[in-house]
Amino acid sequence: MTAQGEGISGCDRISVELSKRWSKQYPLTVYLWEEGYKMYKRQHLSDKEVEFKIIDMNPWKKMGFFINYIAVILSSIVFALNLKLKDAKETIVYSASEFWMDSLPGLILKIRFPRITWVATWFQTAPDPLTGFKEGDRALSYRLHALPYWFVQLPIKPLIKKFASLVLVNNEFEKKEFPQMDKEQKVKVVLGAVDLTLISKFARRFKNEKKIFDGVFQGRFHPQKGVVELIDIWKLVVSKKPDAKLALIGDGPLMADVKEKIINLNLQKNIELFGYVFDGFKKYKIFSQSKIVLHPAFYDSGGMAAAEAMALGLPAIGFDLTSYRSYYPKGMVKVPVNDLLNFAQTVLDLLKDKKLYSKIAKESREMIFKNWSWDKRAKEILEYIK
Repeated sequence: MTAQGEGISGCDRISVELSKRWSKQYPLTVYLWEEGYKMYKRQHLSDKEVEFKIIDMNPWKKMGFFINYIAVILSSIVFALNLKLKDAKETIVYSASEFWMDSLPGLILKIRFPRITWVATWFQTAPDPLTGFKEGDRALSYRLHALPYWFVQLPIKPLIKKFASLVLVNNEFEKKEFPQMDKEQKVKVVLGAVDLTLISKFARRFKNEKKIFDGVFQGRFHPQKGVVELIDIWKLVVSKKPDAKLALIGDGPLMADVKEKIINLNLQKNIELFGYVFDGFKKYKIFSQSKIVLHPAFYDSGGMAAAEAMALGLPAIGFDLTSYRSYYPKGMVKVPVNDLLNFAQTVLDLLKDKKLYSKIAKESREMIFKNWSWDKRAKEILEYIK
């Protein structure tokens, strides 16, 4: 129920990919509103594979984001209070996120039908609003952006601890949020994954594509992703390599800030903005035309945005976040958090040192193909639930 606009969040990506695979074995119903239905359709899921129940958000969706947001929560609660289940014992309820419109229906159904299996998800712990979106130092901490996220999660965690059958988290560090459940083996780490079949197809198609971009970024233009600082990093790269080009794939609340900084730093010829790009021909062509994937997040539970490019053999560079040590043990060169000069120099080093580039590129591709299959991930999660 959280879907909004053309983008797709990490939690929605996981639910879509699991739906594609689980629906081949079991009858699966997805409850969503119009934006969620559009998202599933963009990800090529048909009504023949999954039964969709669309919750009508008229007239609330015409009244602005905030009013519609509250209405979506209330509508999901009403739905959960009225849903009839034929066989609770054989029913698995999966909440796509910890946001209220996804988690509260799971909670209500578990209370109404104690015999169901409620699979709650907690894919990222909100940052302390006094700290903001950062690990280590950061000039822009975005504390006000962190406050609503923290507030939304505050009442949900104890409810998950008390009522959920099990909880899916995004990395080993997040397991510490649920110590008692972890002790009872009710916490499962869900690493990211990519569509290896699709990527392999485009890798063959674009294997001889000319490299146009020295770097590429894919992700939501959000405070946690470091996209504004990436413009500063690229200015440092350009100071040593004036013709260096960067491709930015994505959109979000910081788009205006990104555009302003590009102009202020006179980087219009060095950075190309593509906006949000759907999975498919255009996105994989851009990846194939790029040399390095940049992932300068300051706060992240793991993230899947870099993995698609890594599967195509692009070495990655990111800050040394706690989650990345287990998420990206190979294929990503990690630099100290907030060391923009070091980040820029690492870009230049990889572009210059062909031997180092080939080594990291090989590690990058091999790691993703070995551990990041959605088929494998969906199977192991389903086995754990069963």
